[in-house]
Amino acid sequence: MSNEADACAVVTKAAVEDVDNDPWPLAVATYNIHSAIGTDGRFDPQRIAGVLQEMNADVIALQEVPLGDSRRENVLAILQQATGYHAVEGPTEEHDHRRYGNAVLSRYPILCTRTIDLSFGSREPRGALDADLDCPGHPLRVIATHLGLRPAERRDQIRRLLQAFDTDTMPVILMGDVNEWFVWGRPLRWLISHFEAVPAVKTFPSRWPLFALDRIWISPRRRLLRIQVHATPLARVASDHLPLIAHIDG
Repeated sequence: MSNEADACAVVTKAAVEDVDNDPWPLAVATYNIHSAIGTDGRFDPQRIAGVLQEMNADVIALQEVPLGDSRRENVLAILQQATGYHAVEGPTEEHDHRRYGNAVLSRYPILCTRTIDLSFGSREPRGALDADLDCPGHPLRVIATHLGLRPAERRDQIRRLLQAFDTDTMPVILMGDVNEWFVWGRPLRWLISHFEAVPAVKTFPSRWPLFALDRIWISPRRRLLRIQVHATPLARVASDHLPLIAHIDG
């Protein structure tokens, strides 16, 4: 994966017709789909699609997405077909036997994408998918990411993320599975210092949530109206994480 590739990627667009010309307030969500393997151990992309349809969010950041390889079908393609949204992928692993990573689904056109390599030493490859969205009246920048399991890894990744984007050109939303177990850990303190504090809602594990691993930040902070977890019976079984939804104003 390229390190903060500057060229705009070719994005996959669905036939989304008659979208609202005034989308605000907007619902954005982040969802670690656990490779579409539910808490019952069953691979079932249609359950993930059902959760997305329940949420009806305008923009969705996805993590742990199978992107089509010799072992497993392209789950992003299934979710795009189910929602009718524009879609773009951000693979963190690309081999014949494994294509896997982050993705963004959007009700509104995706103008441009970049990838940010967040890999750390010999640990599992990580990255962020950085996308500019054509939301009517207010262009929006969305960064979808999935950080590492070790504290040193996350500290390095947050430093690189904060250096990679400039919040002055358009509103920025950073969302994803940050894997931060420590409430007062340095990565969270750095993010709060940059974006200001936001509610930390418990999303993991999905059956009995104990940890706020999935997070959404926005700059400017005043645009955030509320954050909520999507904890329906289907969401509790479809993945080991619950989706997190934020409502933002224009």
